[in-house]
Amino acid sequence: MGKGGSMNESVLRKILLSYAYVGIWIFLSFTVIVYNKYILDRKLYGWPFPISLTLIHMAFCSTLAVILVRVLRLVEPIGMTRELYVSSVLPIGALYSLSLWFSNSAYIYLSVSFIQMLKALMPVAVYSLGVAFKKENFKSEVMLNMLAISTGVAIAAYGEARFDVWGVVLQLGAVAFEATRLVLIQILLTSKGITLNPITSLYYVAPCCFLFLLVPWIFVELPVLRQTSSFHFDYFIFGTNSICAFALNLAVFLLIGKTSALTMNVAGVVKDWLLIAFSWSVIRDAVTTVNLVGYGLAFLGVAYYNHSKLQALKMKEAQKKSAQADEESGLLMEQRSEREASDGGSGRKNTDSQA
Repeated sequence: MGKGGSMNESVLRKILLSYAYVGIWIFLSFTVIVYNKYILDRKLYGWPFPISLTLIHMAFCSTLAVILVRVLRLVEPIGMTRELYVSSVLPIGALYSLSLWFSNSAYIYLSVSFIQMLKALMPVAVYSLGVAFKKENFKSEVMLNMLAISTGVAIAAYGEARFDVWGVVLQLGAVAFEATRLVLIQILLTSKGITLNPITSLYYVAPCCFLFLLVPWIFVELPVLRQTSSFHFDYFIFGTNSICAFALNLAVFLLIGKTSALTMNVAGVVKDWLLIAFSWSVIRDAVTTVNLVGYGLAFLGVAYYNHSKLQALKMKEAQKKSAQADEESGLLMEQRSEREASDGGSGRKNTDSQA
């Protein structure tokens, strides 16, 4: 009775912790998205410099990661060779910087709700690239699901009240870069047995993101900032915004590490609906009926995709357990045969000695 009770408590604790990780990630992701929109939107805070904002985030994250790794030594860096860093981390960092730059730029032109609707295309991009890089098997039913998601997003775009072509191009570019980054992480790091915790990930990736963004910043935004003599750096706004961005990076890796990437995808759907509701009710963005119908169709496609992935993971886990059980059964049979052979041999020896 006591043992069963302790097991139930352990399971309950794990479930509550999983919900806590999901809640923390949703809250931080929600906060960063709304905060970035507030800073970049010309009608709100009015500082439309997405590269500069991303640079501030990367500089803050890099500094904190270096302090935690090199000064406080809270975590140990992995054995990262120069060749591995150049061949694996730099491409991932380049794609991450482009994804952040483009996604932050989209907030200048599009509403928060419409951006979340466009992000529903992420499974489509990841699956398509996975098939192209031979990390996923092509399945006609999955492709039909991807077409349903794409159709839903297209309907949502058709009904968008504040449709902006350049904003849509930027957000779709951000989705493409992020999907490519996720696929390359599997190819360049996971397949080599390299796993990065939240701190070491920022320690290796954030500095190269900063350097990649520095080049376009010098030519695109620095000249405009020099002409804006009225601007004064608000340490509270940009400081708290950077802290939220750093905490979100930690929460992403914590959520994936303690649960799974699939859990994060499911939680992302909940977060998107919350953001759409917030955008409509608080920010007063126009959300049309056609918007909701289109996103509803895309949402069903994404939900079905996540359900299929969950079923595939359960089947894979069951096959793994079955294989382990068969292996253990085989070992037991082998040990039993050896014992019987040993007992038979000793019996024959006793008979011979009696004779």
